[in-house]
Amino acid sequence: MTNLIILALLRDRPKHGYEIQQYIQMSRMDEWANLLSGSIYYALNKMEKEGLIRTEAEERTGARLRKIYAITEKGEELFQQLVRESLTLTPHSVKSDFALSLNWIETIPREEAMELLGQNLRQLEQTLEYWRQGKEFKSQYGLTPFAIASFDNAIAILEQDISFIYKVMNLLKPSQ
Repeated sequence: MTNLIILALLRDRPKHGYEIQQYIQMSRMDEWANLLSGSIYYALNKMEKEGLIRTEAEERTGARLRKIYAITEKGEELFQQLVRESLTLTPHSVKSDFALSLNWIETIPREEAMELLGQNLRQLEQTLEYWRQGKEFKSQYGLTPFAIASFDNAIAILEQDISFIYKVMNLLKPSQ
């Protein structure tokens, strides 16, 4: 995923690592792509060694020397391959540690399970609100139909997860 994102960003124009990192953080891509800041620089070095990107220029800012990276033809080929491979993957996995743990939920005290589920629910609700705000904010700057579809899909999944948590919590309530 890291290579795909970096190559995509370098397709626009050459950039230095800090600029790539800032874009990823400002767009919040790091959160939904599970991308760590440190992995960006590691990936840049590795990709340069593999000939996927090249140093186009170096600029000095104080004592620091910044490399400005550009995508190579080999990098463009890999980018196209990664896009093709990604389009064959299912959008979301049905594998879930949460669902697996439901098999043993009754091994812990009901009150504790309800509290843990409540924590999960609050986190999901915050995340849902974050995605709704993100869609609204980014819509001001224009979103492609594909980006809108991605936002809508993420929001629908979060809403479904919230519904699922409520269902589990209802199942845990004592019978009346």
